[in-house]
Amino acid sequence: MPYKVLVIDDSPTMRQLIVFALKRIKDVEVVEASDGVDGYKKLTSGKFDLMLVDINMPLMDGLKLVSIVRENPEYKGIPIVIITTEGGEEDKNKALSLGANAYITKPIQPNHVLSVTKDMLKIG
Repeated sequence: MPYKVLVIDDSPTMRQLIVFALKRIKDVEVVEASDGVDGYKKLTSGKFDLMLVDINMPLMDGLKLVSIVRENPEYKGIPIVIITTEGGEEDKNKALSLGANAYITKPIQPNHVLSVTKDMLKIG
């Protein structure tokens, strides 16, 4: 059964990098969204196993999205990985306290994204 991963980032280049890394995992289907609003719309119209979310985005930022997702019992169980340029402890703690499961700081290392993703999806 393929895993469905939702990648939400306003930078097409960053989405491309993340998707490129994820494609190395067998049976992963990636859906891309360009901001929090777009991401939430896609989340509600499909079933996802994992979300990779940027913090700084127009319309709705990643932290707002995480809190909305976590308030909805239907999506409570979906692991959320924050991928952001915000490397500060405060941002990290805020994201994790809102319900994010992991935090990756840009510039991303594809292998790190892969290992965190496999960990979240519980792939050996």
